[in-house]
Amino acid sequence: MTAPPDVWNIASVADAARARAAVDRITTDGGTPTLERARFLTALTARLRHCLSLGGTWELRLHVLESAETGQSTCLEASLNPVGDGEPGPRDDNGEAPSLTCSLPHRPARKGRRAAASLPHALLAADEHTAAVLSRLDEQEALVRLHREELHHTNQGVLALHADLEAAARAQRELLEAERTARTAAERARRLLTFLGDASAAITSSLSHTAILRRLSDMLVPEYAERLDVWLFDEEEYEDHGDEPAHRVPEHSAAAVAAARTGRPQHAAAHPGTLPGVDDLPPSALSPARPLLAIPLVAQRLLGVLTLTAPGPRFDEDTSVMLVELARRVGVALDHAHRYQQSRNTAEALQRAQLTDLPTPPGVLLAARYLPATWGMNIGGDWYDAFLQPDGSLLAVIGDVTGHGLHAAVVMGQLRTALRAYAVENASPGEILTRLHRMLGHLQPDLYATALIARFLPGEPEVLWASAGHPPAVVRAADGSVRVLEAKPGVMLGIPMPYVYKDHRADLPPGSSLVLYTDGLVERRGQGIDPGIGRLARALEALHTPELEQDLDAAADALLKPLLYDSERDDDVCLLLCHTVAPTASDSPPARGSVKDTRREGGFRESL
Repeated sequence: MTAPPDVWNIASVADAARARAAVDRITTDGGTPTLERARFLTALTARLRHCLSLGGTWELRLHVLESAETGQSTCLEASLNPVGDGEPGPRDDNGEAPSLTCSLPHRPARKGRRAAASLPHALLAADEHTAAVLSRLDEQEALVRLHREELHHTNQGVLALHADLEAAARAQRELLEAERTARTAAERARRLLTFLGDASAAITSSLSHTAILRRLSDMLVPEYAERLDVWLFDEEEYEDHGDEPAHRVPEHSAAAVAAARTGRPQHAAAHPGTLPGVDDLPPSALSPARPLLAIPLVAQRLLGVLTLTAPGPRFDEDTSVMLVELARRVGVALDHAHRYQQSRNTAEALQRAQLTDLPTPPGVLLAARYLPATWGMNIGGDWYDAFLQPDGSLLAVIGDVTGHGLHAAVVMGQLRTALRAYAVENASPGEILTRLHRMLGHLQPDLYATALIARFLPGEPEVLWASAGHPPAVVRAADGSVRVLEAKPGVMLGIPMPYVYKDHRADLPPGSSLVLYTDGLVERRGQGIDPGIGRLARALEALHTPELEQDLDAAADALLKPLLYDSERDDDVCLLLCHTVAPTASDSPPARGSVKDTRREGGFRESL
């Protein structure tokens, strides 16, 4: 239920003051909290002042609202409305005059609700309200100061925490940067070591000066050097400008001369290089814009100087260390190549000294080729020979001592000499091979050889031959047909078993060709020897008789070309091409009877 409202007419300031004092008394008696009472009274005073400014008489209604269930007061509601046709006061969104409310914990007395306090008393009561508000304000200010101090300390802690976090973040960034730098340095070192290993393998796999320097240039230019110059004291100088062809270096830089004189690496640039183990020099007149790095090439002696032009404004320290080490290995590789070339030249000279100048007998044209292996020391046991016997017949010989090296070459020389000695007695090919077999088994029990001997009898259209385990000879007839002399060959010379070699005959009329060769011509790894003999037969079949009779040397070259163009040779190659021609009137071959006599007189002798 709701009690009837108290109504106050407000026409003057005094009326407003007395009404305010009455409201103060109601809220005080009703137990309204001080702050809420002060807020309510302040709002009511502002409302009264506004209504007085509008003029006229205003009606202030005060309602004490009570709970229907308990009958207790709940709140005080105050509303202002004009009396009569006066100008309305403030309105809410619905067009109604807004009311002010405050809580009333206790029921105020009815008499007290109508009684108006005196203005002095109301003034003093207002001061009490103000004092209460100020007291509460002081408490709040103290609380605010406390919170401010706590906030200040918290801010200080937060700032300190931010500083610590920033320091930790900075330390973390520094650690990450250091780790990144270390990882980059490690990766660069790994790359340089990998390059050094690959480069070393590449340059040490060759025994040719030119190949070593070409590979070195391909690896260094343009990543590690803009230009590469090699000054070899015993060789022609070498210079590489990347895509430009190599040519003779006309002069050497002062850094290269200093490196050759002192045996120490030299760095020539406008700025000090401070490279480990490298001396600094002024910039070179040959390369004023780019630094030069001149490194001695040393093995057991000073071989020359490697000069590199920097690919950029300066040489990196780690790269310079790698280049110095690579130059040391290049020096060793060049020294090995030099020694190998000397040994190769000596071996080749020794091998060729064993080969015979071909005779020019009537009725037979001869051409021979010897090609050393492209690998190794070029000392092998392959040989050919052609010479006349006392009876005028021609012996054509091809042979191959097993193995390589100086020992095989010496045995080959012994066999060649012994064969000529046995041939002086007009022995047949089979008899000569039988004697050689016994000799080799007696003098060199651990070394074997193959050989094939063909004997051309003057005026006879046939050839007498014998083979000791050698690849079969190939015959080209005058009509171009080709056949292989496939009679079973004897055992290899030197095999520890007694053996007597047989002679074989083959038709060889004028215009025919007989090809003797060693296995290096026809044998390839993984293919055997038969396919090679087939290729040789096809190449021989492609030749023409006029071509053979006009220039037998050119025919020999034409015969070798299709067989050797596609492979490196790990074995020596010997070829002896024999071509028969019709005798001319100027030829005076010995009588046939004398040939038979010499055959009969040249019997087999067992003495060695």
